[in-house]
Amino acid sequence: MTLPDALVRDADSKILFYILDGLGGTTDPERGLTELQAAAAPVIDELARRSETGLMVPVLPGITPGSGPAHFALFGYDPVESNIGRGVLEAAGIGFPLQDGDIAIRVNFATVDEEGKVVDRRAGRIPTEECERLCDILAAVVNLGDVEVFIRPVKEHRAAIVLRSRGEELADGVTDTDPQQVGVPPLELVAEHPGAEPVAAMLRRLLEQAREPLAAAGEPAYYPLLRGIARHRVYPSMQERYGLRSLAVATYPMYKGISRLLGMDVHEGAKDLGDQLAAVASEWDSYDFFFVHYKATDARGEDGDFEAKVAAIEEADAALPGFLDLGPDVVVVTADHSTPALMKAHSGHSVPVLLSSPLARHSGVEHFDELSCARYGTLGTFPARQLMGLVLMHAGRLQKFGA
Repeated sequence: MTLPDALVRDADSKILFYILDGLGGTTDPERGLTELQAAAAPVIDELARRSETGLMVPVLPGITPGSGPAHFALFGYDPVESNIGRGVLEAAGIGFPLQDGDIAIRVNFATVDEEGKVVDRRAGRIPTEECERLCDILAAVVNLGDVEVFIRPVKEHRAAIVLRSRGEELADGVTDTDPQQVGVPPLELVAEHPGAEPVAAMLRRLLEQAREPLAAAGEPAYYPLLRGIARHRVYPSMQERYGLRSLAVATYPMYKGISRLLGMDVHEGAKDLGDQLAAVASEWDSYDFFFVHYKATDARGEDGDFEAKVAAIEEADAALPGFLDLGPDVVVVTADHSTPALMKAHSGHSVPVLLSSPLARHSGVEHFDELSCARYGTLGTFPARQLMGLVLMHAGRLQKFGA
């Protein structure tokens, strides 16, 4: 028996996940506070007083998660077993109709000098229209024989390539070409096991075909850096596992991609929290589960801008009353991972979580932050993949286990 899936029952309840990406932080040595401790977030603080609170470990203690596995864990999927490459997330994020066994690759259009060394890994963040032009150039010259090649723009310098075999199965296990720094040439494509060598050879051929046309397309020359080369597989949906009709309202393609992989419907067109609230309100009667993703907390953390991350938390707090006014039965406010401004990157720190429902034991925390949740949290510290079981129980959607 797989728990909690085997105990799921129908109920007339609404669940809201308000995910502030990268929310967790660490103590800034100059201020003596985390970003959450420094933020004025009265709505979240008041909700936390009437909620269960605690800390979640996205993967395992000390492990720094990517956004993919961290979000999979939030929705109750094992983040290790379900770990998926960035290429699949990128393709799914733009709504590309992936099939089981496709190989998907994230592309960064970079610029290189006359020696082939990377000048800018993002080509100056070219406009999406320029990315579309480069994708058209690639589509006109790339030919891999019996393997179909789909090339799609994503946003700015980012694109996606999908390989689909008409015959033998394709295997992943090919390393990235992005060196993650400038002043050096792109890395070589390396097959990590013998079965991946055919795909590595195809991608070498693709790069060779692309080299001259892309070099002629700009000054300095464009070059496609390949990242997150991954094989797509089908996951059981939120509807299949939990009986939840689910809607995702996100502003970034990757989080839409995660949602699509898990069978959620995805709202298109939202640009900010106001749009996201309007979308949730318009669809309130049609769904049981709403995933609202807020990116600014993570982005400002990666910028290393403590004050801007504080401001982002305060912006999310100010928008929360509109969602609460819709009357969700269960509300979760948390993050996928921590992105401390001090580190300018994701980290392995645990993340604070609050779970509000009429059944919640009130934690009584005066301020929703990492240390208060650790000290007073009724939930303690637990793996993020166990969150959905708690949510379903509070939503009245789980039967009793055993006699």
